[in-house]
Amino acid sequence: MKAWTLLLLRVSLGWLLVVWGADKVFNVEHGMAVADKFYFGFLASQSVMQVAGVAQVLVGLAVVAGLARRWVYPLQVMLNGASLLAVSKSVIDPWGWVFQGTNALFYPSLIIFFASLLLIAYRDQDLLVLDKTVGDKRNG
Repeated sequence: MKAWTLLLLRVSLGWLLVVWGADKVFNVEHGMAVADKFYFGFLASQSVMQVAGVAQVLVGLAVVAGLARRWVYPLQVMLNGASLLAVSKSVIDPWGWVFQGTNALFYPSLIIFFASLLLIAYRDQDLLVLDKTVGDKRNG
């Protein structure tokens, strides 16, 4: 059961990066609007947004497949951590009692971040992967 649970967690978290990355590639205007609103305009250039989107899709696919986990899991944590920081007011105050413009729909960003850390913590027990060497306890 643990192996399947970790597989499903890994696939769902990786696919989220694929979806977000594909949005940057194929819906650049939306990606730039998100960058302007939540990331202080960081990556708010069409070509840079698309390159970042392709990189995010590649990281997400590697997470889904369980490839290069030693490298892509920390990247995933960084990407999800950046998203968490960007919406932190909504996580702290989801109903807008203190901060204006918050949204309870952003609260799952906290869960996504900690689930990403969970993949690192249980990397050695994640057996249904293509990258078998990292799952070996001697290398974990």
